[in-house]
Amino acid sequence: MNRFGKTVRILGLDPGLRHTGWGLIQVCGHHLTPVAQGTIHTDSKLSLAERLNTLYQGLSEVIQTHHPDEAVVEETFVNANPASALKLGMARGVVLLAPASYTIPVFEYSANKIKKSVVGVGHADKTQVLIMVQRLLPTLQTELKTDAADALAAAICHAHHRTLTEFTHLKVS
Repeated sequence: MNRFGKTVRILGLDPGLRHTGWGLIQVCGHHLTPVAQGTIHTDSKLSLAERLNTLYQGLSEVIQTHHPDEAVVEETFVNANPASALKLGMARGVVLLAPASYTIPVFEYSANKIKKSVVGVGHADKTQVLIMVQRLLPTLQTELKTDAADALAAAICHAHHRTLTEFTHLKVS
């Protein structure tokens, strides 16, 4: 239990049509513990609808297995290729929908804010994010891939910002 009343499980999500990373952390006060992480892969030979369904089903399984209290999704940047941007937007919609369909509050942060929260630099590359996530969560039990590292980084970012939000809303009697 943390000083605000409970331990919180935060599911970080890094949307992508080919690879959607996910990472779950448990927050107790200022202590972060990794719970699970992985990547949902879709088959590029399937139709767009089938790939989106694969994402939804995979995320539903993660949610039903791990019971997160909150979810956080990385906002996407604008892509120069309109077709790619549209497909990524559809995948992102599914990633936002999955936790919301289980009445889990969903928060969003820009990629720069997530990177700055974890690495200290808003334009860090994927390798830097992965290394810092491993340092911030030294008890990770499995090999960390970049998509899952990005998702865990989003969860860590939210853990830092939600603590500040809780503290500023704490009422003194």
